[in-house]
Amino acid sequence: MAMRFCILGSGSAGNCALLETENARVLVDAGFSARKLGQLLAAVGCALEKIDAIFVTHEHGDHSSGIKGLAKLPAIQVFANASTARAIQAGLEFRPAWQIFQTGSRFRFRDLEVHAFAVPHDAQEPVGFRFVHGFEDDLFAPARSISWITDLGHATDHVRQHVHLSDVVVVESNHCSELLKADTKRPWPVKQRICGRHGHLSNQSARELLQSAASERWQHVYLTHLSRDCNSLEAVQRTFADASPWLRCPLSIVAPGGGTPFFQLQ
Repeated sequence: MAMRFCILGSGSAGNCALLETENARVLVDAGFSARKLGQLLAAVGCALEKIDAIFVTHEHGDHSSGIKGLAKLPAIQVFANASTARAIQAGLEFRPAWQIFQTGSRFRFRDLEVHAFAVPHDAQEPVGFRFVHGFEDDLFAPARSISWITDLGHATDHVRQHVHLSDVVVVESNHCSELLKADTKRPWPVKQRICGRHGHLSNQSARELLQSAASERWQHVYLTHLSRDCNSLEAVQRTFADASPWLRCPLSIVAPGGGTPFFQLQ
């Protein structure tokens, strides 16, 4: 096994992915209860007890709520920056095995090199991750990388750089601007937060990010974190309908609450 990856769940109700290499089995975010995480992992032939680490992007419950169920699993290391760890710890009755990193840093966990970079979102200190496995000069195990960028209000230059350097890109396509405007469930201040520069990417903004950072090395792009009320698979499909001139890899749109099969990086 080189590196393989699947999304266990995506959307406002919870976000989590499983990343496996020869020497590591990690979750990227843990936005479901420990019980639900166990069910999702069992469905792909894994178990929470087999997880080595969790990498947390920010403290919002749809990315971190599973940490509350780790009291009986002290061996699982939880990676977060200090501000995110502090915000999550405030709601816990035990102390997980925190591994604190600095935003903007690059560090190793087993056979993974992890890049943690700042993203603009309304949380304490949110980050995106790029996970790299292998070595650039190794013909038999060349470096391959996955970017996980699920919550951001706009794309910065360094976000584009990480997207461009990735082989697999996971990025949010949270809402359709027209459906958000027409939504009757959300008050205007909430709508302003969602579409603001520290909220979430619209379908069009996700397209603009990907088009500006397009790379021939991409093997697969996943569009995630779709709003149930303010987006639809059809709206995303319309936005990306004519993307083939620059998007030269498979594109998967992950339905709210849905996941994906394993993808093996080549």
